[in-house]
Amino acid sequence: MTSDELREAFLRFFEEKQHKIIPSSSLVPHDDPTMLLTTAGMVQIKHYFLGLAVPPSSRLASCQKCFRTTDIDSVGDGKHLTFFEMLGNFSVGDYFKQEAISWGWEFVTQRLKLPPDQLWVTIYLDDDEAFNCWQGIGFPEERIVRLGEEDNFWGPAGDSGPCGPCSEIHYDFGDEVGCGRPECGPACDCGRFSEIWNLVFTQYNQDRDGKRTPLPSPNIDTGMGLERTTAAIEGAPSVYNTDLFRPLRDKICESAVMEYGKDNVADHAVRIVAEHSRGIAFLIAAGVLPSNERRGYVLRRILRRACFFGRKLGIDKPFLNEVAEAVIARMGHIYPELVANRNLIGEMVRIEEEKFISTLDAGINLVEKAVDEAASRGAKGIGAEEVFRFWDTYGFPSELTAEIARGKGLAVDLEGFEAEMEKQRERARAVQKFASDRGTGEEEALGKYTPEPTSFVGYDKSKTTSKVNYIVAQDSGLSVTSAKQGEKAAIVLDETPFYGEMGGQVGDTGKLTVNSSQIDVTNTVWSPFGSLAEGAVIHLGQVVIGKISVGDTVKAEVDVGRRLDIARNHTATHLLQAALCQVLGGHLQQRGSLVAPDRLRFDFSHLTGISKQQLDEIQRIVNKRIRQNLPVTSKVIPYQQAVDEGAIALFDEKYGETVRVIKVGEPPTSAELCGGTHVKSTGEIGLFLVTAESSIGTGLRRIEAVTGRGGEEFLRERLGALEAIAEQLRSSTSEAPKKVEALISELAAERKRTASLERELVRTGIDDLLKRRQEVKGVTVVTAQVPSCSMPALREMGDLLRDQLKSAVIVLGTVYQGKPAFMVNVSPDLVTRGLHAGKIVKRVAEVTGGSGGGRADMAQAGGRDQSKVKEALEVAKELVEEVG
Repeated sequence: MTSDELREAFLRFFEEKQHKIIPSSSLVPHDDPTMLLTTAGMVQIKHYFLGLAVPPSSRLASCQKCFRTTDIDSVGDGKHLTFFEMLGNFSVGDYFKQEAISWGWEFVTQRLKLPPDQLWVTIYLDDDEAFNCWQGIGFPEERIVRLGEEDNFWGPAGDSGPCGPCSEIHYDFGDEVGCGRPECGPACDCGRFSEIWNLVFTQYNQDRDGKRTPLPSPNIDTGMGLERTTAAIEGAPSVYNTDLFRPLRDKICESAVMEYGKDNVADHAVRIVAEHSRGIAFLIAAGVLPSNERRGYVLRRILRRACFFGRKLGIDKPFLNEVAEAVIARMGHIYPELVANRNLIGEMVRIEEEKFISTLDAGINLVEKAVDEAASRGAKGIGAEEVFRFWDTYGFPSELTAEIARGKGLAVDLEGFEAEMEKQRERARAVQKFASDRGTGEEEALGKYTPEPTSFVGYDKSKTTSKVNYIVAQDSGLSVTSAKQGEKAAIVLDETPFYGEMGGQVGDTGKLTVNSSQIDVTNTVWSPFGSLAEGAVIHLGQVVIGKISVGDTVKAEVDVGRRLDIARNHTATHLLQAALCQVLGGHLQQRGSLVAPDRLRFDFSHLTGISKQQLDEIQRIVNKRIRQNLPVTSKVIPYQQAVDEGAIALFDEKYGETVRVIKVGEPPTSAELCGGTHVKSTGEIGLFLVTAESSIGTGLRRIEAVTGRGGEEFLRERLGALEAIAEQLRSSTSEAPKKVEALISELAAERKRTASLERELVRTGIDDLLKRRQEVKGVTVVTAQVPSCSMPALREMGDLLRDQLKSAVIVLGTVYQGKPAFMVNVSPDLVTRGLHAGKIVKRVAEVTGGSGGGRADMAQAGGRDQSKVKEALEVAKELVEEVG
């Protein structure tokens, strides 16, 4: 049975047992802030276990992509992996231990045909119920092993969540494998036993403090490792001998020009590269990009580790993109996101590996030298300060330092390294000031009470009548019953047309009126206690007339002109993303945005720069769709339906069971999940103009643009500037570019002529300067202020004097464009006597309020006070006299 057949057999088996098959969720958990990456099949159904949502069925089954870093240092042995596929069946308050155990036994023995006498089980110490279930199906008591909490109690996925005791099924590869001790059993890590299926009986919910409380009803959460089970079926103690890894292994050996199985050290390196290559491809396909933070750091770490072990195999050029292609070829038919992101995966891996190669070569040499020195001293390890220096100065990762050190039998103080990193972060925080976008008092106003949800009616209305539910004084952050003229307040209404800042769109402004009183709303935000569907909208503002009290009925009016400007920019952002996908490719993902009344900003993943031709095409497509006056519609539908229909979901965003979809055109040219405000048709946008495009990090680009009134203002400014230039040139605006081009050519010719004249003047003035030479303690010294000239001319003058004098200290000064400039030349023989051009020019420039430096034989500097040039040159003689 192949791994593909095993995957299919598992899902069909549980489908026969009335389980609903659910697809694998992303490696990036979109609705669980406690988790960095998806680590188990249970992650996507955690909210069902907690009773926070209703499952599509009480019985579920899946094959889930998972990623864990806990075993990264063990990768390369026969069974530990970072990326793996987990086959799982789940019961949400339906069946429990009896069914889970009996079905598990039925599947492994009858469907997979694993020999029963080669299977062992473990249970939690006091779980007699599980023991009786195993005995009830005829499993021999002597192969049931009771283990403690460390081995057979399954904690939550993340820092909190469902948990409970578990029972594991282990495959025994036989006496010939492993340690050979009589007491060897499933708890032994010698390699003889391989855990293939974990049956978790989730009975408790554990909070972040470790407290466990019983769940409303017990659940079943099982996890069968696809890779380990495939190895058991094939009778192979190592997962790397299965059909999942053989193609990757072969590709790496081809790059390294080696044969697998001939050298244990090389084989170990091959296995690590093969394992990490799968994780690399799947993480990038999930939208993760290399960085030094969070998920991006996990990706960068395994990519660099794979590169490091590739170098150990003698591969001295980028090759991981080829291995990634082998991953796609092997698994793309199961996971189409690999195929869809093929170019992104290949390019990102290539770029990251190329960047790291130069660091890797230098780092390996430095670390190996430090390790050898430590070993020769008899030291037991490498200190934290040294590890930090390799990282801070040379960019060499701490984990690779540890890898090299372990290979020589030395330890590395990684805890101390983390402490050094924290010190660096503290220093960075000390010098960097952060300003709140919301202004003083607003955070306090948001955090000291829990408001009721606000009904948002702003999609259809710009004004409404509403009741005041809460008022919080912004200066104190305390709840108050009223606010009077001049006071700033945070106000919560039971219903509002004001859109709260969310999803990159800024909050609305406007006013609240009650009788003759008025409150100017300067910003609107959603409370941190809920989402668009369930949160409270907080109106931040100041009472300008009269007062406002809890219980008042107010008229809430949004600034319609500003709201429409925002709507134009928001709809244009959707058109921009669709155009980007059309021109650059469907691989790009939104990574951030700003939708303001005066501009829009869109950040997205893309590996290369965008040419002017591409940018022009993107702008042309957006404006074409504006002129087509396409209808903009919205509807609320189930999340899965929206995704199935092709709507774009924001990377790393949390969505509820139902979502709002914004479509442009019919059939749609754009469809996105979005809670923001939009125009009714694209013609309302008027005009779209790109104002800037730039890189904001590796694999990240940013486009800034304006629309509508902002576009008109942008054009007015640009045309005004062009007209002003044309007026200065005494030409028409259409002729101005040619006139500027002609002036630039003339200026270049004049600069060339000036440089030629300067060189001529330099040559003619050399004889005069030679006459000014003096002897200072046996050293020939030339100090002179020369007529105004550029620094290149000053350097040329010094070179000519040096060539003629052979042995001399030459200090020349001039005033160029109103500022002093100095050049010092010291001949090689005098450098050996202690004279240093950099030190001399620094002291000379300081006299005029300037600074500078350079090499021992030549240096230059600038100053501020041109009246002190002669005084400064005298200092040069004194310095020569001191040294001489």
